[in-house]
Amino acid sequence: MTNKNNKGLFARKQINTDLFKKTGLEKSLSAFGLTMMGVGAVVGSGIFITPGIIAATKAGPGVTLSFLLAAVVCALAALCYSEFSSTIPLAGSAYTYIYAVFGELLAWVLGWALISEYLFAVSSVAVAWSAYFQNLLAGFGLKLPEFLQASFGTVGAPHAGINLIAIIVTLLVSYFLTKGVRESARVNNIMVIIKIAVILLFVLAAVRFVKPANYHPFLPFGGLGVLSGAAVAFYAYIGFDAVSAASEEVKNPKRDMPIGIVSSLIISSILYIGLATVLVGVVNYKHLNVADPVAMALALTHQNWLAGIVSLGAVVGMTTVLLVMSYGGTRLIFAISRDGLLPKSLHKLNPKTHVPVANTWIFGVVGAIFAGLIPLDKIAELVNIGTLFAFSLVSIGVVFLRRDPEFKDLPRAFEVPFYPVLPIISFICCVGLMLLLRPITWGAFLLWQIVGLLIYGFYGYRNSKLRTK
Repeated sequence: MTNKNNKGLFARKQINTDLFKKTGLEKSLSAFGLTMMGVGAVVGSGIFITPGIIAATKAGPGVTLSFLLAAVVCALAALCYSEFSSTIPLAGSAYTYIYAVFGELLAWVLGWALISEYLFAVSSVAVAWSAYFQNLLAGFGLKLPEFLQASFGTVGAPHAGINLIAIIVTLLVSYFLTKGVRESARVNNIMVIIKIAVILLFVLAAVRFVKPANYHPFLPFGGLGVLSGAAVAFYAYIGFDAVSAASEEVKNPKRDMPIGIVSSLIISSILYIGLATVLVGVVNYKHLNVADPVAMALALTHQNWLAGIVSLGAVVGMTTVLLVMSYGGTRLIFAISRDGLLPKSLHKLNPKTHVPVANTWIFGVVGAIFAGLIPLDKIAELVNIGTLFAFSLVSIGVVFLRRDPEFKDLPRAFEVPFYPVLPIISFICCVGLMLLLRPITWGAFLLWQIVGLLIYGFYGYRNSKLRTK
């Protein structure tokens, strides 16, 4: 692919050249590893908390429809991701795809939005991990001083100061990632299997106590409640973007990437919808606006023996999210740095582990600071909107990918069916869910983008590889 205008803001990445470069990243992931990575990222703290909150405040028993709708929107985006990842198997996920199709400026805006997604997702999950872990410690009579239990400003914690556990777990995850992708993937696979087993155990144990009366009325908040619930439920499915970020470390990306993305989404959707359906059948939706609705269901059915197992499963589940989202964030920064838009030290690899160590530690330290000092409700504001922005651009990007004559010679192992209808529908659905998010989320997103544009203007534009060649 040739680039006739490599000096402007919309200069496009030369994919044909980059596909045959040796990047130094180790190709060690298979379709199974990618699927486990996707499930590890998607099924985390959300499955133990989100269904109850959505049922109580948005959709009632129709929470199952909210998760189904969110899954359908994600499935459409996943098909678009699959075509891109099998055609352009390079690190950076949506950032790299948009760089090739729409040019540098829009790629930077998207990449910066995705950095917020990964960074704040890691931080928010670390805070939730800390809460569950402290509950486990309390079961053994162990308790941290109040100043170290949560960050200042946390609701219901007047004497809070910093969240020590959240800081420690974020840094530990960074340490594991510096040891190499192969080792991190093995740990992730084991924890994902444990997590799935715990979720299935809850569903099988609780389904006997379902009361049909709890499903009536099915839509107490109407159809709009289901749509609003879907916008919140979308947070539960964002992790498969991290699978796409692993393209350069996959043994056979053209075959394995579509399998990993689609399979992880299918498995995760079944688990979410199954658990939500049983949960609202056991407990009336009006009582589910609690921090741990699954534990409440177990208490009501007098199955306290399962509570400890579920708490352990929640901790394990959130650990896999931390691993995969941290991995995705560091590989995104690696790709942006390699293009010259961020300092080159961020894509320097350790010769033994083939991991961008400096990048990994910087990402982990910043994430740990946010997790330790900012309350959960403040951290999570940017996660959904950054992801929906990425999904919408990738969806419409498929249309341009197919029509651009410069991409016609690239082999495609997977193509979105019913083109161009499905990519356009996916784009519309993603934008629609973005419009359902709160104004404060939009304000935070715009502020984040202003900071990003300043970095691009003062550093990225001047150091871009497309302009320094």
